[in-house]
Amino acid sequence: MIRAFHFVGATLRDDSPIPPDGEWLTFSGECVMCQSGLHWSRHPFDALRYAPGTTLCLDDVDEIVEEQSDKGLSRRRLIVARFDATDLLREYGRWCAMSVIHLWDPSQVVRDYLTTGNDEFRAAAGSAAYSAYSAYSAYSAAYSAARSAADSARSAYSAARSAYSAADSAARSQQRAHFLSLVTAKFSAMGVTV
Repeated sequence: MIRAFHFVGATLRDDSPIPPDGEWLTFSGECVMCQSGLHWSRHPFDALRYAPGTTLCLDDVDEIVEEQSDKGLSRRRLIVARFDATDLLREYGRWCAMSVIHLWDPSQVVRDYLTTGNDEFRAAAGSAAYSAYSAYSAYSAAYSAARSAADSARSAYSAARSAYSAADSAARSQQRAHFLSLVTAKFSAMGVTV
């Protein structure tokens, strides 16, 4: 048996009710990854990728059928504890944006929302962020063109790609670690050990 995480919406994916905390859910049919059975992730950051809703569950899982790098499949899963992660996810999103704020020039209302989390700034920040995303899309197209040109200079491209990959990997590790610290702190505040 291992400890894991999964997110839920109003019901399970098959529309059945979510069992109460402390009650084992057992799947008796054929378990097929991404199709049937009880799914989970060892890391909450990985579980986020498959989230159908914002309620994060801390699980004990048993009778493991299959495991991949970011998810697992089992016949039995027990929700140890759960919480609505909406505020935590917003906090995490703001933290991620602030970690790269030096790479873009956000408007003051975006900065205000990112630093305070004040809902009064959220709608205006969303509009400003959408405009920034549109600009980013143009930047991405320019980047793709530059990347294509770099393909002809294979060694320079390979070096740049390796540097980008290393930076991306470091950033992802930092994001994973920060998300885990937020989740661990929340469950600890509830009196639950992750």
